[in-house]
Amino acid sequence: MQILDTVSQKLTEMLGPFGPLMALGMLGVLLILLVLPALLNKDEDPLEKLKSSNQANQDRTQGTRLRVGGGKDKLEKYSDFLEPQNQEEFSSAKLKLVQAGYRSKNAVRVYHFSQFALGLGFLVLGAGYAIFDSSTGEPTAQSMMISILLPGMVGYMLPKYWVKRRQDERQEQMVNGFPDSLDMMLVCVEAGQSLDQAIIRVAHELESGFPALAEEYKIVSHEMKAGKDKTQVLRDMSERAGVPDIASFVTVLIQSQQFGTSIAEALRVFSAEMRDKRVMRAEEKANTLPTKMTLATMMLTLPPLLIILIGPSVYEISVTLSDSGL
Repeated sequence: MQILDTVSQKLTEMLGPFGPLMALGMLGVLLILLVLPALLNKDEDPLEKLKSSNQANQDRTQGTRLRVGGGKDKLEKYSDFLEPQNQEEFSSAKLKLVQAGYRSKNAVRVYHFSQFALGLGFLVLGAGYAIFDSSTGEPTAQSMMISILLPGMVGYMLPKYWVKRRQDERQEQMVNGFPDSLDMMLVCVEAGQSLDQAIIRVAHELESGFPALAEEYKIVSHEMKAGKDKTQVLRDMSERAGVPDIASFVTVLIQSQQFGTSIAEALRVFSAEMRDKRVMRAEEKANTLPTKMTLATMMLTLPPLLIILIGPSVYEISVTLSDSGL
């Protein structure tokens, strides 16, 4: 007990009132880091190995495997920990990753693992910085807790920020390239091509300028070639893109197919509407520029103007006061 009291007193002198608690937390993190490699290299359960071998034999007898990328995945054994068990949460996370461009079957697992790994890694770095700061100075307990916890929170939120940024960039790219794709599709349909051939042609033409939109069109063409229902293919495209303009386009095509109207006429009307909408977005951005420039104009124009107008008068007044001895 005397040894524990001595250690606790030393930690309190070094790290402040929360020194023993912080030492226990860092010890727990260190133990997790030591045990984690052993868990990752854990031998596979014989029953699970037998099930996987039986499943592989069934797949070989039935033909090609339906799930792409079903190779060895070290994170698969931790899927219960890394993936949401609620089907609604899992579907929401998977849809977000698909809209960001990550389409692999284990994308949700890798996403949550990256959150866990980066959060833990940044937490360890923050703890190292706190120990170094306490050895060189006398920081307060509040500053030490912030220096430990803040990097961990940043590391945990970093994958979420990255996925959100990728999602916004892809959707913006689709919005910018969608009116041009409709014009090209209208030209192809009026030239005598079917809708499937027009989608393939448009995907090929957009690949260099708008790769995200071209990828969606390619997926639609491949699913149509595979024999999937056209209505369901278009709805899946609308869900994957997450763009209101594409959702409206899908609705127009489905209604045109159901009511038997001309697809070329529907495309002509809808493409004209999309062009008008693009012009309206450009005008909206142009109209917001004067408001955004007002503050910068005041900060960069008003101080020099005041210096030019009032500066000589202030100088004259100061010289007059100095000459009069005041």
